Amino acid sequence: MTIFDEITQLSKAMSDENRVKIVTLIQRENHLCVCEISDTLSLSQPLVSRHLKQLKNAHILSSSRDKKWVIYKIINNPSKLVKTYLTLLKQKENMLDQMIHCNKR
Repeated sequence: MTIFDEITQLSKAMSDENRVKIVTLIQRENHLCVCEISDTLSLSQPLVSRHLKQLKNAHILSSSRDKKWVIYKIINNPSKLVKTYLTLLKQKENMLDQMIHCNKR
């Protein structure tokens, strides 16, 4: 993948305000499940799941299973470009509401 491909992929993934908020929340909390994101941002679970899939495809997030829950986190070794982006988001994470815990978990 060329740097131009990576920039294009990251730009597309982060072109939606909700996806930016999702990444910021996950970075702040270290890991989250879909219902925690959904409850915090007042978005439907199917919409959050679609956003998470796009963020995984862009190599920003990874997921793992914890019993019946899928937990999302920032990938272990993000590219230099993704690290730079995450640094910018870190500066704004206090602008988001505090975490609302999922009642389903």
